[in-house]
Amino acid sequence: MASAKRVNIVSVKLVKENSLLYKKRSIRSPEDGYDLVKSFLEDKDRENFIVVALDTKNQPVSINVCHIGSLNASLVSPREIMKTAILSSAASIIVAHNHPSGDTQESREDIEVTKRLTEAGKLMGIELLDHLIIGDGKYASLKEKGYI
Repeated sequence: MASAKRVNIVSVKLVKENSLLYKKRSIRSPEDGYDLVKSFLEDKDRENFIVVALDTKNQPVSINVCHIGSLNASLVSPREIMKTAILSSAASIIVAHNHPSGDTQESREDIEVTKRLTEAGKLMGIELLDHLIIGDGKYASLKEKGYI
C-alpha cells in the first residue's frame, strides 16, 4: 500500500509593493496607456513586460512587471499575465513591453503573444485592450495596427 501524500494548504495573495497617483484616472486611448507605463519601461537595458489590470471603468488598479527578458527577447507566458489579472480582479488588461533598441516595430513573437493573450482573455472573461511597444520617446499600439 502506498504511503499517504502530504497536500499543502495555501492562500494566494496579491502584495502591494508601492503605489502611484494616476491623474487621468481612466485609460481611454493607447496614448493614455503609454503615459502610464512609460516610466516603467523607458531607459531599460533589457525587455521588461508589464501588465496593467483595469476595472470595469478602465481605471488602472494594478501594475505588475511580470517578466524581465534579455537584451532582445522576452518569453512571456499567458499564465503569468492572467495570474496578475485574476489576483487584481481585472475586467480587462493592457500589456506593454519595451524594445531596448528604441525601435517600436513589432516582431513576429510580439504578434503571437498578443494573439495568445487575446484568446486566453476570451476564455477567462478578461479582455486584452491593447499591447503597447515602448521605444525611445514613442510607442506602437498593436490594437491600432489591427492585431487585437
